[in-house]
Amino acid sequence: MSVILAGMASSHAYAFTDPTEWEARRERTRNRYKAKFGTLPPEVPAIENETLEENLSRFKLIQGGFARLKADLEAFEPDVLIMVGDDQDELYRDQTPQFAIFTGEKFVSVNRDGNDGFRNVYRNDSALANHLYRSCLDQAIDVVGIRAFAGDELISHAHAQIMSYLDPKVPVIPLFVNAIHVPAPSPARCYAFGQAIRVALAAWPSPLRVACYASGGLSHFSAGFPYEAYTGPYQVGSIAEDVDRRIVGWLQAGRNAKLGELSSSDLLNNGLVELRQWVTLMGILGDRKPAWIVYDAFYRAIMGLSVAFWAPFDLSAEARGVAGVA
Repeated sequence: MSVILAGMASSHAYAFTDPTEWEARRERTRNRYKAKFGTLPPEVPAIENETLEENLSRFKLIQGGFARLKADLEAFEPDVLIMVGDDQDELYRDQTPQFAIFTGEKFVSVNRDGNDGFRNVYRNDSALANHLYRSCLDQAIDVVGIRAFAGDELISHAHAQIMSYLDPKVPVIPLFVNAIHVPAPSPARCYAFGQAIRVALAAWPSPLRVACYASGGLSHFSAGFPYEAYTGPYQVGSIAEDVDRRIVGWLQAGRNAKLGELSSSDLLNNGLVELRQWVTLMGILGDRKPAWIVYDAFYRAIMGLSVAFWAPFDLSAEARGVAGVA
């Protein structure tokens, strides 16, 4: 049967904060770092080259990307949305799964980082989620099946912020990829996880329109970054802008598998631990060029911000040749 797939990816956190609020938010970030490590980190020198006025001007590109992304999703009219994000001690405190799929019936998405008071009940496509779970295990991906969240609440900001913005009207399947807890899955393993999802989707026996979303990155050094494992020169607020732009260039050229060739050290050393979500999406999409992608670095927002969309295509036909598909 035909499975039509579209891809989406974006940053979160400061991406959903107006530039007029970046100063206050960055101060909170610096103070969270101080509370954890005992010292207040200095501001990065590159901030001196930015003003609110020029940030507002450049940020219009990112805002336009999100508006276009939402419009493209609505035009695609998916049957289900698969959302790949991480968890930063929000849902999982004592045990952190490297890969997980929510297989329960429903959940309440709670955006605790926003001002919109977003709290909405979403259905999960549990039949498809369980199919993905079983298929990944059959393909030697050690993924955890999550049947319920505490209080039925999905509070991981990587998921909740996107849902707060998109407010999708279709079932949502949350996927989790460990990003900030070292050791974390290698990019190669994240890409393989995405490939396993791709194989599972291609084997689904009924016609299906699927949107897959990766939430995270690009490079940034926030208060929650795993500094205990990091020994490089970057600090809170740094952006590995040259590496970001190299990655965006690979994506623009459809060289998506290049992301899977990075090492865990590459991600850690360049503030790209959340790129694992994008790498997983690239495994699902394969080497396809995005319909469009935008990127810019904002030091007042401590992040390289990006938004991208991959146009719909027939996954069932293109998945042939991937291991496990006849």
